[in-house]
Amino acid sequence: MDKNRAIERQRQRRRFRVRKRLNGTAEQPRLSVSRSHRNISAQLIDDTSGRTLASASSGDKTVGGDIKYGGNKDAAAAIGKAIAAKAVAAGVKKVCFDRGSFKYHGRVAALADAAREAGLEF
Repeated sequence: MDKNRAIERQRQRRRFRVRKRLNGTAEQPRLSVSRSHRNISAQLIDDTSGRTLASASSGDKTVGGDIKYGGNKDAAAAIGKAIAAKAVAAGVKKVCFDRGSFKYHGRVAALADAAREAGLEF
């Protein structure tokens, strides 16, 4: 139990450290990534008005319908392409990347790379 509590404290410190430098605006929203064992999701958030501009998740039927399993790099790349397409459709080209409490490695990096290839600028 103490190990889980220590890991959660470490994630919370990392999340606060990352988010204190980021602020999403209407012109440059925050691309927030959330990851679990089975799914990965991304949101474009305008912090000034407090609303979500676009979202994509491997659990959605529309976006994740062709994804067999949402907990791998292929699913993360598909979600990165989907969120980039929705962002371009909403008129957003530049975003600030919010990895949250997750390290920039593996699925998070695959999502970011796919979003960059699909037309987003970080």
